[in-house]
Amino acid sequence: MIEIIIFELHLLGVLFAFTKNWQDGGLKDGLMAVAIILLFFTVGWAITGTLASLIYPDSWNTIYFTQDTLSLIFLLIPEVLFYKYYFLGKD
Repeated sequence: MIEIIIFELHLLGVLFAFTKNWQDGGLKDGLMAVAIILLFFTVGWAITGTLASLIYPDSWNTIYFTQDTLSLIFLLIPEVLFYKYYFLGKD
């Protein structure tokens, strides 16, 4: 359940980055921003998913909080720092 909220936050981040870069530099820059976010998300989720499976045992899974939720929370921390530096640091 919490995963849905985190995925929606990612969708909003992608839309913000695309729109901001599209207005500043054109369609190519907007699509490049989306590609960077997707790459960071997929690689980061693979790494944090492995860490979450080592830390969080299967017996603790509930309908609201699973290993995937923990890995997405782990991923959210470096993503916020990266997005703040890369997309908001240009101003």
